[in-house]
Amino acid sequence: MADIPDRRARRRAETQAEILGIALDVMAEEGVAGLSLATVARRLGIQPPSLYKYFPSRHAVYDALFRRGQEGYLEAVRRGAGAHEPGLAAMGASLEGGARWVMDHQVLAQLMFWRPVPGFAPSPESYAPALAVHEHFAALIRAAVARGELHPDAAGEEGLALAASLIAGPLSQQLSNEPGASYEEGRFTRLVPRLPAVFAAVYPPP
Repeated sequence: MADIPDRRARRRAETQAEILGIALDVMAEEGVAGLSLATVARRLGIQPPSLYKYFPSRHAVYDALFRRGQEGYLEAVRRGAGAHEPGLAAMGASLEGGARWVMDHQVLAQLMFWRPVPGFAPSPESYAPALAVHEHFAALIRAAVARGELHPDAAGEEGLALAASLIAGPLSQQLSNEPGASYEEGRFTRLVPRLPAVFAAVYPPP
């Protein structure tokens, strides 16, 4: 009998994952803010009140998707840096890894990096991976400073804000203007490998 709670928990997790997958499909069709739980329930083959056993509100679905997206993005930037010593090269590889992930998960990226849903704010638990992403890049920039690749100011608050803005610009332009292009084909994603050099030009080593 001990495995019955485990089976129930597993079925619940599987149903939640299915709900999130359907929600992503609806968001891709109707826009991120156009998510309807009634539509999700209909596609899942259940009545809308039954959906609330798994997610108590529409914002709870957004929150779970936000967390899923941030965890995926964090894994992508960490994996990108994995083959390099910490520093500018690792930063560039991380930016590329993250940009490729964004192009492959555009609906999630809109939820994560823009504000398409009025009133939605992620929970602290769901926002935690985003903080880990910030610390990942901060650590790479500090390492680049230690290696003499960047000025120490690059690791300050303003420098970190500029680094985040550098990647946000090309990705926002790409998703706004050429969402159907591949990473390699995109007019703006092709600029991502140049970003570390741009950053270093603003913060040249002393």
